[in-house]
Amino acid sequence: MLVTGTDTGVGKTITTAAIAAAASSSGVRTAVVKPAQTGVDPAYGEVSDMEVVARLAAPATTRTLAEYPDPLAPTAAARVAGLPSLDMFTVLDEIKSTAAEHELTLVEGAGGLLVPMGQHPGGAQWTLADLAVALSAPAVVVARAGLGTLNHTALTLEAMARRGITGRVVLGAWPSRPELVHFTNLADLPEELDGLLPEGAGAMEPGVFRRSAPGWLTPDLYGACDDPRSLAEPDED
Repeated sequence: MLVTGTDTGVGKTITTAAIAAAASSSGVRTAVVKPAQTGVDPAYGEVSDMEVVARLAAPATTRTLAEYPDPLAPTAAARVAGLPSLDMFTVLDEIKSTAAEHELTLVEGAGGLLVPMGQHPGGAQWTLADLAVALSAPAVVVARAGLGTLNHTALTLEAMARRGITGRVVLGAWPSRPELVHFTNLADLPEELDGLLPEGAGAMEPGVFRRSAPGWLTPDLYGACDDPRSLAEPDED
């Protein structure tokens, strides 16, 4: 299962961790693979996405296949750093090898569905959408709760549908004090909603995160919540 987003910074990593935690808590041996990590500098105390997932969810396996120093799309980050670009067929082999030893393998992308992830030997670029098609895998679309999300989510789902990719939608960070736009977006989002994560979930103590994660997701994502919209009740204070 791939995890993508409508944009960068929408909560893909925390959503990936939540799905991994929910699956692991139900006894599913889970791996999480990040094909390309960009823009992380340990010298400034920054941690990688897979370090975040490992801390919060403790899946059986976490892997990062390539790392690039600049905060750019993976293809551009590789080019700027003078490092080899990711080859999709190598990535496919690594994911399939990992999947052979696990019941669930989550693959977290970078940015959105069509962000260039790497280059084929002939020079053509490939995207997470290409990877999903090659793996015949469904994809989770992590979306914002605020203004602009309806268009971005619809465009992402339409691009997936044209490629035959099954999609599920999760809101990556529901605000503690939602406004009118958040509730109208919640009502108007296309497709059924398969998850709603509270804002700040990534700052939870790992034990609390693992216990809470199933309550944010539907059974299709290894959770226990039949209606994630019911989690978005107005703050009575």
